[in-house]
Parts: sequence; C-alpha cells; structure tokens
Amino acid sequence: MTRSARPEVLAPAGDRAALEAAVRGGADAVYFGLRGGAAGSGAAAPSPFNARARAANFDAAELAETMRFLHAHGVKGYVTLNTLVFDDELPAVRAAVEACAAAGADAIIVQDLGVMRLARALAPELPIHASTQMTCTDAAGVELARSLGAARVILARELSLDEIAAIRRATDVELEVFVHGALCIAYSGQCLTSEAIGGRSANRGACAQACRLPYRLVVDGALRELGDAAYLLSPEDLDATDVIPDLVALGVASVKIEGRLKGPEYVGATARLYRAAIDAALGEGAGPRGADRDAALQAFSRGSGPGFLRGVDHQRLVDGRTCDHRGIEVGEARGAGRRRGHEVVVVRAARPLARGEGILVEGGFAGEGEIGGRIWGLWADGREVERAPAGGDVEVWLGPDKRLPDDVLRGARSLRGRRVFRTSDPAAAREVRDALDRAQRRVAIDVRLEGRLGERPRLSAVTEGGASAAVEVDAPLGRADRSPLDEATLRKQLDRLGDTPFALRGVGLSLDGPALVPPSALNRARRALVAALLEASHRPHPCAPVP
Repeated sequence: MTRSARPEVLAPAGDRAALEAAVRGGADAVYFGLRGGAAGSGAAAPSPFNARARAANFDAAELAETMRFLHAHGVKGYVTLNTLVFDDELPAVRAAVEACAAAGADAIIVQDLGVMRLARALAPELPIHASTQMTCTDAAGVELARSLGAARVILARELSLDEIAAIRRATDVELEVFVHGALCIAYSGQCLTSEAIGGRSANRGACAQACRLPYRLVVDGALRELGDAAYLLSPEDLDATDVIPDLVALGVASVKIEGRLKGPEYVGATARLYRAAIDAALGEGAGPRGADRDAALQAFSRGSGPGFLRGVDHQRLVDGRTCDHRGIEVGEARGAGRRRGHEVVVVRAARPLARGEGILVEGGFAGEGEIGGRIWGLWADGREVERAPAGGDVEVWLGPDKRLPDDVLRGARSLRGRRVFRTSDPAAAREVRDALDRAQRRVAIDVRLEGRLGERPRLSAVTEGGASAAVEVDAPLGRADRSPLDEATLRKQLDRLGDTPFALRGVGLSLDGPALVPPSALNRARRALVAALLEASHRPHPCAPVP
C-alpha cells in the first residue's frame, strides 16, 4: 500500500512571540505579514499588501533574521503579500518582493494577478502560493494559478472533501487547505461589506468585521422574527481535527491554521493539536488528546465545526447567537439566588468548573442581558469548593463587583436553559505555555568524520531537511598506538550541541587506520560545522534586473 505523503502544519504568526510558539508547537511552516515598507524604503505606515494590517506583523528590515531563525529550526516561512494593489504602489510592491527574495523567504502568498507576474519576473526562484482570496474552487482555477507562476494553491474555504478530491484528481499542483480558525461569510474572503459600510477594505487588510455585527431580517418589506438570532452573517469557527485523516488520504500538501491576530497560546495550542492529528493519521502517534483539542478551542472559539468540509449546512454554520470568543460550552443556567450573602448563578455543569475561570451566561438578542465574569466562589451540594465536578448543579459567585440584574434575582427574568461557556481557563493556558517552554525544537543531523593519517580530516553533516555542510579539522590525524578514535568517542565529542538548534542523530567514521584527533581540534571543528550548517540552511533567492 502506498504511504500517504505528510502534509505540513502551517501556523499563523502576527508577532515574534506567536512565531516562536508555532515553532515550539511543532509547525512545519509559519506564515506572516510585513509592516511598513521594504527594508530601506523609509516607509512607516502599515503595509497595504498584508491582509492582516491590524496584527503587529514583522519589520522588513528584520526579515532575514526571522527567516534564519525559522530555517535554523527546520521550519519554512511564507510572507503574505495577499492584498489587491494599485498601480502607484507597484514600486513598493517590487521592494517588498525583493526584500522577501533577499531574506530567503520560502514563498510569498499572493492574491493580485499583477503581483504574481511581477514577482515571477523579479525573482523567478521565489515560490508563489496563490492566496485563498483568488477563490480557486475547481481544477481550472488551480491550473490558471499555475500558469501565472503559482507552485501551490490555497483552496477556497467553501469546498467540501469531495470537491477537493475532484481537484486533486485533475491536477498535480500542491494544494493547501484551511483546517482551523475564523470563517468569512463572503466567498473565500472576497468581502465588499466592510468597504461599503465603513470605508475599510477587507481586500486591503483593513476588515471592519461587519459580519460580526447584529442584524434583523426583512423579507418582502416585513420584519422576520428570529428569536435570539442576531448575528446572521457570523459563521462559527472551523475545526477540522476529525477530517485530518481524509485530507492526508487526499494528498494535500499543507493544512493551514487561521489566526494572525491571535496570541501565542492560541498558535501554540493549535499547532500542537494538528501536529498530533497528522502524526496519528500517518500511524506515528496516538493522536490528539481531548485536552489538546480543548486547549485550542479554549484559546479562541466562536463555536466550531468542520465548516464546508462535510458539505453545506448553513443552519449549523451560522446559529445567529455568536459573534466573538465564547470558548467551550460547560453547561446551562438553572436560575439565580443567594449564598452566604453573595449573588450566585446556578449552573447545571456538563464540565468541571474551577475558581478563577471565566464564564459567560448567554444573553438574548445581540447578547442582551448576558452575564459574565471571573469565578470567585463555587458551591456544590452546599459546600464551598475550589473545583466543582460535572454532573450536578453548581452555584457560581462572580465577585463583589458583579451584580446580577434585579429582574433575574426577583425571578421576573429566568436564566433557565441559557447556555454557559467557559471563556477562559488560566490553568489550561498555563499548561500550554509550560509545554511550549519545555519543547525543544531541534533538527536531527548525521555527522561523518573521514580522512587519512597525517592529513587534516573532513567533518561533514547533513540535516534531516537535506542541508549539508563540511569543514576541515585544523589538526592532522595522528596514529593511535592505543585507544584509537571510535564512533562512540566521536559521538561523545560531537554531542555537545548545547543551545544550538541541532540534535546529533547518526555518527560515521571513515579513517585509513587507528587514529586520534585532539579533542580541542574536534571542538573547534564542531562549532565551525554548526555555523556552516546554519548558513547552508538559509538560501536567499536571486533577483533579476527588471526595468
């Protein structure tokens, strides 16, 4: 049976902290945008070529250092130049493309067809990934993107698994699929609403998120009553963890996590989740734990599901009651009361609750009357507890500054049946941070020493990613009358890689007789080899002169 190819886990990064979290979380690649102009341009304004201008983003002047960091840890870096561009901006676009090429970016993500042609002319060796905002929904669109120079196409998020399979059968272009994060109500992000309502173009990186506002439905001039459904254009988030085996079987090249406006806990948690899911799909692990999935959804979720991957289901995709982060549903409200002089909400807990967590009791239309805050006190079975188990009624006090509405306390307005969400879980967030801090992302290397007696030997290495380097030891091989150098001794000498991004895997020795090398010379050669490997892992792309 043919073994499925390994898709890369592609994580978002809105700043350096998120980028490092992606690396530690197990991402194979990271995508991010630039701020300001290209290096040396003197521009200070947010880059108009980045579809997440509100993120902190990365300074073009530091792009080379960012790419070196990623490459040293065996991770690829893709730069987003994914907005539409005006003619008078072409010189700035050119500077941005040249900066990406000079920095050794592994690809640029592009929406504008003109930018694709310009990038291909400027830097023929710099790979181009066709943005999801090109709205490639079939094999013809994918092949068009290829004809313009795209090495990979990021498919529209509105496609089902069957439609992705049909594209996969009809083309051999690399395909990338979104698997986690926010979904746009507009077709593959082609939104004009933000521009029309607030003068902020989503296709220029300034989306005002008009889809997350409350609306009322008018049909033939008459108001249609929809109960508490107010967020009629706000889809739930995407969570395709359960679909990963299908995507692996289809041979997609990359699974992509949305979230360049999210923090490092979200990025690290989602990268870990999809790393475990892909490893399991390839038979290399047990798969993500329930706690891994909860950590990702707790970091940010409006509610989640498979999006369009399992087919069209608009009623599930947009329930109309959610526009922002709510986290994980943990139960339902049963009422309100008092406990030891404190105003409390009674919750039928479907999951454990703990002091210090944040909760939200769902309100009515557009969140009217919702109740939320940090848990100061918990009572279960009449006893005050630090943590209440699932399965029973729990009384929740939200602190001295959080007063419950009078009509709720009087019983004039009932909370019964309202969904209750855990909006934050400090303990879980701390566990994610601690796990990321402990994670050591290292690249495996195989090292070989070879030479002849009386001559300076050659020390070479190859990384698991294929980068290679070699250095000459600065001392000749001497004849050993006793205790000649062997692989075990060489391994001990070379395994002192300290805080480098490398981990010694294999050691080889090819000498023409019993020999020895001064340990100090091997130490110097090891340090030189590490430096050479770091340089070999990073390859800038040449730029062609264009009038």
